[in-house]
Amino acid sequence: MLNLQKALIQTWAFVFKNWIIAKRNVFSLFEILFWPVVGFFSVGFLTSFLELDPNKTGFILVGIIAMSVIQVCQIDVAYVLLYDLWSKSLKHTFIAPVQSSQLILGSWLIGVVRSFFVFLVLSVCSSLVFGFDFWRPGIGPLVLFLLGLFLTAASVGMSVCILVLLFGYMADIAAWSLSSLMALVCGIYYPVSIYGFNEGFKNVLGWGFGLAGLYVIVEAILFKAVLQRARRTGVLIKLSE
Repeated sequence: MLNLQKALIQTWAFVFKNWIIAKRNVFSLFEILFWPVVGFFSVGFLTSFLELDPNKTGFILVGIIAMSVIQVCQIDVAYVLLYDLWSKSLKHTFIAPVQSSQLILGSWLIGVVRSFFVFLVLSVCSSLVFGFDFWRPGIGPLVLFLLGLFLTAASVGMSVCILVLLFGYMADIAAWSLSSLMALVCGIYYPVSIYGFNEGFKNVLGWGFGLAGLYVIVEAILFKAVLQRARRTGVLIKLSE
C-alpha cells in the first residue's frame, strides 16, 4: 500500500505540473479553443459549400473532431518534456526518483481532461451549426470512441518524447507535425480505400483497441530505453545547458 501511495503521489506530481503550466499560460487557450474551433468550422463550412449528403458530412465532422481530440491530448504528453527542454531544466525532472511511466501517465491525464473539453465544445457546435448530433449513438459508443482517441494520443505523445531525447531541440516540431501526418493517412477526410486498404473488416473494436494498446506498450518500452540511453550518454545534461 505504501508503494502504491508513493506511485500515485509521484504520478499526481506530473498532473499538477502540467496543470499549473497550462493555467499560467494564456496561449494554452488557443490549443483547446481557438485552433480546434477554427479547424472545425473551416472544414464544416466546406462540407456545406460542397453540399455533401448527411453521411459524408458526418464522416468528415467525426474525423475533424477526432483529430482535434488527439492533437490536444498528445501535446500535453509531449509538453512534459518540451517545457523542460525549452527551459533547459530537463535534468532536474529526472533527478527526482520517478519512473518514466509516472511521467507519461500524469501528463496524459491532463491531456485527457483538456481534450475531453475540446470534444464537448466541438460536439455542441456540430449539433447547433451543422445538425450532426454526436451524442445520438449513446454513452457507451462515445466512451469507446474517446478511449480509442486517448490511447492513440498517448502513443503519439510518447513518440514526440522519444524524438526529443534522441534529437533534442530539432525534434520539437514533431509535436505539431505528427498529428498532421496522421490526418493524411488515417482516412478522416476520405476513405482509406484510396491507399488500397479495405474500408471494413471484422471485429473492428478488437483490432482497434488491440493495435492501440500494442502501440502504447511498444512506445513505453522504447521511451524507457531511450531515457536510459540519454542518461548514460549525458544527453540529459547537454539538453539542460
